[in-house]
Amino acid sequence: MQASPPPSRVSQALAANRLGVWTVVAIVGGAIAPLTVVAGGATTGWAVAGVVAIPLAYLVIAALLILFSTGYTAMSRGSISAGPLYTFPAKGLGRPAGVGSGAIALFAYSTMGAGLLGGFGAVAKPLLADQLGWGTPWWAWALAAWVIIAVLGVLHVDVVGKVLAVLLGAEVLVTVILAVVMFAHPAGGHVSYTAISPGQILVAGFGAACAIAIAGFVGFEATGNLSEESKDPRRTVPLATYLALGIVGLVYGGTALAMVVAAGTDNIVAKSTSDGTNTMFNLAAPYVPTWLITTGHFLLLSSLFASALAFQSVASRYLFTLGREGVLPRRLAQTGARSHAPISASITQSVIVLVIVSLYAINGWDPLTKLFFQLTVEGGFGVLVLMVITSAATATFFRHVVNRSYGIGIARGVVAPIVSVLLLGVVLVETLQQFQTLLGVADDDPLRWIFPGSFAVLFVLGLIWAAWLRLAKPDVYRAIGTSRPPEPPVVGLPPAPAAARR
Repeated sequence: MQASPPPSRVSQALAANRLGVWTVVAIVGGAIAPLTVVAGGATTGWAVAGVVAIPLAYLVIAALLILFSTGYTAMSRGSISAGPLYTFPAKGLGRPAGVGSGAIALFAYSTMGAGLLGGFGAVAKPLLADQLGWGTPWWAWALAAWVIIAVLGVLHVDVVGKVLAVLLGAEVLVTVILAVVMFAHPAGGHVSYTAISPGQILVAGFGAACAIAIAGFVGFEATGNLSEESKDPRRTVPLATYLALGIVGLVYGGTALAMVVAAGTDNIVAKSTSDGTNTMFNLAAPYVPTWLITTGHFLLLSSLFASALAFQSVASRYLFTLGREGVLPRRLAQTGARSHAPISASITQSVIVLVIVSLYAINGWDPLTKLFFQLTVEGGFGVLVLMVITSAATATFFRHVVNRSYGIGIARGVVAPIVSVLLLGVVLVETLQQFQTLLGVADDDPLRWIFPGSFAVLFVLGLIWAAWLRLAKPDVYRAIGTSRPPEPPVVGLPPAPAAARR
């Protein structure tokens, strides 16, 4: 029997030189979903952590992630990959660690995408019933969004970028307007900066605030996923990464501080607990036209859609990368003849998300608390784990690398990633300690350990799969982390040395 030929190299190429810096920023900004975070994440932080310093937590986490990005973008200079949180660990810690990280990435980004559709449906149902009188179940709106995302996922990547640029620009504009209005109407007649006072770092509960805040930044790392499709990726990826973190960090910190100013330092926790995602809108409502508040509510809905669309792009590129290298079925690496979009991977990702959302709908599980909150917490934790692994891989890689073409010094390539491992590790431990609170379950609920423990299981399964590939498919094993299809060994050449097979 003769095996069918693998997909051609042409079919395994993403669309090169399509994305400029601001298009990448738009896609990444869509994943981060600023309005969703300031309206929902910040208020959840006050209600859960019970401390006023949520604005400071956002600023601290932004600074920490800029430190992480120092090593992350250094790796991207010489490792152009659509699946960086898989490729970088493979290069720095070895191929098995790369496959384990790839398993974590697929699960984390898939759960994020499904969770965001649950949030979309949960927000759309009451909003459209109130504004238009449509009594449609949440899952119908989630399905409608899923269809649009599935279609956009197989089109030119710059089409996705344009859609996200419009949505992101609108939500940031309205968020900034509401923040200015809240600053202009402070509680008690004066602006208080207590919420960003450095002394708040020492207040009990600040660690929990940081654990909540970091979830709001998940998605910024998608700049690396778009490197193969970017114009001049060695410049585009670092610049887009720092711009995204800087802009979003200021929007998060500034808007959260505006809410504290408008509600009052002593009242923001109680206000967030009672009003939830309406806190920002309710604080600004007395001073702005009704249509602006209504627009803000619709933009909150579009923010959830934009984030789900962006994570669809990220997850499909991990499937594409793993398929191209043969770690997963090679058909996942097939791209469109004209669009060069990862069509097979995107369709597969759409099916995965549909299965998850359908499971929650059929069982009647709450779309907001069960699907949105719990799965986005789960996915965000997985990405945090990957950041720690990637920082360790970066430090290890540049400690041993002899290729001077990277042009990376020891401070950026080794010291910054090591510090990043330590600081992100602290946030990781704090997040794990608060996991039951973030999930909204009791301390003795099995989900408290099942959810985070799933990533350890996935990593081990990845190690086992890599070990099997090394024995059964050595050509595939050699391709891990190379961003290229497997190449069979040339007949007559001696086997590669042991160091090259690590």
